[in-house]
Amino acid sequence: MKLIRFGEPGKEKPGVVINNKRYDVSHLVKEFDEDFFAGNGIQLLQDALSKNPTLTEVADNIRWGCPVHRPSKIVCIGLNYADHARESNMEPPKEPVVFFKSTSAIVGPNDPLVIPRNSTKTDWEVELGVVIGKKASYVEEADALDHVAGYCLHNDYSERAFQLERGGQWVKGKSCDTFAPIGPWIATKDEVADVHNLRLWLSVNGKMMQDGNTSNLIFNIPFLIHYLSQFMTLMPGDVISTGTPAGVGLGQKPEPWYIKPGDVMELGIDGLGTSTQTAQAWKP
Repeated sequence: MKLIRFGEPGKEKPGVVINNKRYDVSHLVKEFDEDFFAGNGIQLLQDALSKNPTLTEVADNIRWGCPVHRPSKIVCIGLNYADHARESNMEPPKEPVVFFKSTSAIVGPNDPLVIPRNSTKTDWEVELGVVIGKKASYVEEADALDHVAGYCLHNDYSERAFQLERGGQWVKGKSCDTFAPIGPWIATKDEVADVHNLRLWLSVNGKMMQDGNTSNLIFNIPFLIHYLSQFMTLMPGDVISTGTPAGVGLGQKPEPWYIKPGDVMELGIDGLGTSTQTAQAWKP
């Protein structure tokens, strides 16, 4: 099942994708939020849909929203592909590099990217997102996937000067408004045959910049859930963003180059759809 949210910002409704068409399920479920995932909502919705209820199709011109409503946190993993660590001139980590991304950065998958005020180095990062479906604390690696609701596409935008040149933690360069376009949908676990064999890619203005595969993750999904759950409780609806392959602006040779107004980022992951963001300058 593919879970979506649609409508204007702040007024989104829950829906599903069936045979490449979007349908409203707001009469069957209130929201795709912590309560939904914690309350066995996926199974209950599947049961409701199996009874062939009347569904209203969502028009093509209706905005796609972030498919999860107000996750308690976005937990990100840095340098989780060896090729990206190399291009960043950093050693592959011995333990996962963990940082947070503010939930106020969340937008829909095709919403504009706003380049922050005073930004000089806004960069792109296609990533696989893992959506938690069941509360996870001190989880064993063998049981970790039992806590997963599904998977999604995420562009972990980063302002490199804020992240690397201003002191403190990476979160400053990761949390600007519009820096977390998520979606178009959450694909439930049964939709993904092998989460560790998914192509992920990103282009800028039609030029392919990133083209990787989740088979090259340094730390795989079960280990990440196990590892994170030793330090924090992962709540239903939380998103783990699992790292990006090589090809970011920071790693370009002979000189790095970064996003400017008018640039168009297109990205996708096998089975998780595609998204497009057009960059625009910050305005007061």
